[in-house]
Amino acid sequence: MTKLLVAMTLALGGLAAPAFAGETTVTLAVRNWYCKACPHVVKESLAAVPGVTNVAVSDKTKTAVVTFDDTKADVKALINATTEAGYPSFLYSEGMLWP
Repeated sequence: MTKLLVAMTLALGGLAAPAFAGETTVTLAVRNWYCKACPHVVKESLAAVPGVTNVAVSDKTKTAVVTFDDTKADVKALINATTEAGYPSFLYSEGMLWP
């Protein structure tokens, strides 16, 4: 009986797991970043995406580190937001030669 209860609990837990929100953090490399206003525009465009909880931009590296709820947003939405603001972006990988 105990084994059956444990098995059922594990099975139900596995089914419910996808319902929980996941916090994801990505780094975007941003193009067309040339002036002092650019970091503000990039940050505001990303912050406006539903599900985004934090945005940190670096003028030195021309990147944006974005934390978001992956049930409400995805990388495509983030890239679209910066592109629509005039700053095309793409996923940054460690070791990538940038800028």
